[in-house]
Amino acid sequence: GWRALRAGAGNMDLLVTMGTTAAYGLSVYLMLQHAGHEGMQTHLYFESAAVIITLVLLGKWLEERAKRQTVEALQALESLKATTAIIRRHGLEAEVPVQEVRVGDVLVVRPGARVPVDGVILDGQSHFDESLLTGESMPVAKGVKDQVTGGSINAEGLIIMQASAVG
Repeated sequence: GWRALRAGAGNMDLLVTMGTTAAYGLSVYLMLQHAGHEGMQTHLYFESAAVIITLVLLGKWLEERAKRQTVEALQALESLKATTAIIRRHGLEAEVPVQEVRVGDVLVVRPGARVPVDGVILDGQSHFDESLLTGESMPVAKGVKDQVTGGSINAEGLIIMQASAVG
């Protein structure tokens, strides 16, 4: 709150600091004002200030934790994508980085391999594990002219596909 005040920018920390300081200061004042008077009931707000600060700190901790978990989940998803692809050109196969795949390229996806980019199956049939994308645990059967999605896993058959979307 102090940093925000010095910077001349109001934020939530400044408001919380002002509110809890006011509650604490009023409580100290009332406690000292009525210190010698027996039997006088006065309302003190020490616990309110402490609860507000505790809840704000808890909220900030939960927010940071959620951000960290989100970053970790995105990094885990990033690590699941294919890094190379097998391109078939002029009857020859070559393994290239997935960044070099272009729309229209013919790709070979072997059993157990990850589909490098989105595309359409030209030849072959297989079951694909698309749980990365859909959350569905059961493999999906696909054949000629079916769409396949980059990141899914070819479970069993050799697939020849044409790239329809890259990047």
